[in-house]
Amino acid sequence: MESLELKIDKWTFKVPRELFYIDNDFWTRIEGNRGTVGITSYMQSKLSDIIFVRLPQIGAKVEQFGEAGDFESVKAVLDVISPVSGTVIEVNRELEIQPDLANSDPYGKGWFYKVELSDFESEKENLSDAESYFAVMKRNVEKEHEKLKKGY
Repeated sequence: MESLELKIDKWTFKVPRELFYIDNDFWTRIEGNRGTVGITSYMQSKLSDIIFVRLPQIGAKVEQFGEAGDFESVKAVLDVISPVSGTVIEVNRELEIQPDLANSDPYGKGWFYKVELSDFESEKENLSDAESYFAVMKRNVEKEHEKLKKGY
């Protein structure tokens, strides 16, 4: 999987080129009329250890930018924000048992759920490609890094 990478201190942030992203740090991989959804390496590193994941039910309808479950890290509880609309056709049961897969392999074994897409062609314009998301993520990482260096 070809990725854009940003290395700062001990962290490496990866942004795979083949995925689509939303500003809330979720991604989707499109395969035909199906989308797989997960969180970015940036989000999982910012939140630290993910300890609990509540996924949507199979058959549930999700809307683009709507809530589709939630997850808890040692730092916060956040909603899963869906980058695409559709019907949930599969959830990652392994992630419910081992939520830390979202930390160790956010673009692979740490995926959250899969949907049968309802209208990807019109929703695509609301998504960022890897280069656009990488630019936003890079600015955010650099701002946070500057704050840490200054001691805030």
